[in-house]
Amino acid sequence: MKDTGMGRIEVSPSAIASLASQAVLECYGVVDMAGKDLASDIIDWLPFDNHRRGVVVHIDNDEIVIDLYVVIEYGTRIITVARNVQSAVKYTVERALRAPVTAVNVHVQDLRVSED
Repeated sequence: MKDTGMGRIEVSPSAIASLASQAVLECYGVVDMAGKDLASDIIDWLPFDNHRRGVVVHIDNDEIVIDLYVVIEYGTRIITVARNVQSAVKYTVERALRAPVTAVNVHVQDLRVSED
């Protein structure tokens, strides 16, 4: 990903997904992450570490594209929450990697009523 005078530094998509997931879950209005489809959801429920659930990272020619699959709290402004998620993820990943994020795509998979 980045060539230094001493060699190459590569950050795996898995590490980027962890950064993105952390940023998403800290956003107001986001209740949970979701799988992108039924098969992903089933795999996510297996007893593995699923802190990257709902995040798909594509790296092609040093361009980073992040797809996020989220569940948003019912009653919040969906477009506002989605834009906040985009900004938070872009900022967090770019700050950590010192590399530009080409796109952050937010896919709202469900709405959930808060249990408060």
